[in-house]
Amino acid sequence: MTLHRPTTAALLAALSLSAAHAASLRVTLSHDLSTARPSETVTIPWAEVNKAMPGALIQRIAVKDAAGKAVPYQVTNVAPLAKDPQNIGAAYGELIFQHSFKAGEKSATYTVETIDGVAPVFPVQAFARYVPERLDDFAWENDKLAHRTYGPALMAPAAPGSGKEVLQTSGLDLWFKRVPYPIVDRWYNKGHDHYHHDEGEGMDMYNVGKSRGAGGTGIWDGKTLYTSVNYAGWKVLANGPVRTVFELRYDAWDAAGTPVTEVKRFTVDAGHYLDRIDSTFEFKDKATLTAAVGLNKTPSDKGEQPDIDVYRDTKDGVLLQWVKQKTKGEFGTAIILPGATEFTQDALNHLVLAPVKAGQPLRYYAGGAWNRAGEIASFEQWKAYVADMAQRARHPVKVALQAQP
Repeated sequence: MTLHRPTTAALLAALSLSAAHAASLRVTLSHDLSTARPSETVTIPWAEVNKAMPGALIQRIAVKDAAGKAVPYQVTNVAPLAKDPQNIGAAYGELIFQHSFKAGEKSATYTVETIDGVAPVFPVQAFARYVPERLDDFAWENDKLAHRTYGPALMAPAAPGSGKEVLQTSGLDLWFKRVPYPIVDRWYNKGHDHYHHDEGEGMDMYNVGKSRGAGGTGIWDGKTLYTSVNYAGWKVLANGPVRTVFELRYDAWDAAGTPVTEVKRFTVDAGHYLDRIDSTFEFKDKATLTAAVGLNKTPSDKGEQPDIDVYRDTKDGVLLQWVKQKTKGEFGTAIILPGATEFTQDALNHLVLAPVKAGQPLRYYAGGAWNRAGEIASFEQWKAYVADMAQRARHPVKVALQAQP
């Protein structure tokens, strides 16, 4: 006899037919744009869920759209190993799910309700981890794009004859994907040489070196860019399946006589080519400094003889590139820095600038796309995508909650 395991789709369908519940929470989403907004992430404080549905268990709820179809969700912790002895949701932070607005759709409704069974394990679409097996890399991805950056082991001196790679940089790397499923673990397990070749899932062909890569930061004094070295510490705050959040900590560096430290918080959402990054700088004795966010001037793989277009939009603080390579396709990189004051460059990077105060996060967006992934195939498409994401950042979705008996 052959046993057939239920698919995730079947499990979601079963949830929509689950038994009646004692209480629920109605969620109304609205916005003021006429354009489509795919993969819009919705966050609801768990305290509001618990208020409407006292004692609700995170593995025994469903989030359903207006047609009654259950959708993937996740619930974050307020702190690692947080406890909830009274079962009031004290350990939980936010309920997270996504809605894709169609063009012209201005509102949508969802219901959060309890179920009799156990919710399925949803496919992972956002993921991050520390990679000690590859010289302290830290890697992250969603269904569109993967990234990594570099830790202290990579910049440590190499023992004579060891052949160890040495690189000192706080730049951000891109791994271009052709598949929606997670590849970080698969590529590291294949070995360093393999992921520099496209074997059907994508490849690592982006050049970082000592540059800012695709969205690294520094402090600009009007003439010189001062940057941190490799990250010194990491912390994962949420890890999919819909959203991943983590922090990287950078030890103090000298910015023209001012010691500066930085903590970067990355928010990685399913369905997006750009991550949201909140960089918090700490320094003393100055009211503000000028932060710079950069894109490597020479981002293509070796021997690719690239043709590179650079585009800047002062209205949204957009800095982007479109890179045509000889044999490995075309790709775009981009930064959106709301509140940007000007653009500049140094020997290695194109830069966009904004003032920062100590302890106040600087929010920006950074990422990239590859034409061989099959969605964004041209410079004009990339510009349009980035402009749309900048507009969405200016017009956030509003969330209204109402408890239902």
